[in-house]
Amino acid sequence: MPFYLKELNILPRVAGLRSVLIVPCRFCPAASLAVRENKPYIELFRKFLRTEAYESFIQALERRLKDEGIKTAIFASKLPHQFVACMWTAGRRRELMKRAVEFEGVVVLGYDAAVETVRDSIRSADCRVIKGMENEGIMNVLPTVSFPFNISLEVQGITSVITKE
Repeated sequence: MPFYLKELNILPRVAGLRSVLIVPCRFCPAASLAVRENKPYIELFRKFLRTEAYESFIQALERRLKDEGIKTAIFASKLPHQFVACMWTAGRRRELMKRAVEFEGVVVLGYDAAVETVRDSIRSADCRVIKGMENEGIMNVLPTVSFPFNISLEVQGITSVITKE
């Protein structure tokens, strides 16, 4: 049951910053974009565990920030157990802290729990945490598998949730 997220216009929130680290969660945002664009969530033999719709979104965001004159980097992970930001290990959180000190801001692409994970991880860094997505509900999805092991998500419904701001 991934959260259904929509992207926020972060340009006003990054105004005045010279550098931003993009921190993507690879679960809820990826599922949301795959569903929204009607594309596979996973194309195992083509993209392995990356979601093409989400990767395109991240690259477009990075281009927009660079067009604004902002130095960017992506806090990437290769290991599947590091994909879900709200469940990062202590080691992954320390690694984020080490990277974040190089930037004035951190843009978090994920649900509120991912934002809090990042905020807690970089508490001692002098950089702004910027929420890049917001919740529209929880998706009830029906996964389908097609050749050659592509996994798509069909939304059966979206349940509203109340979030504390």
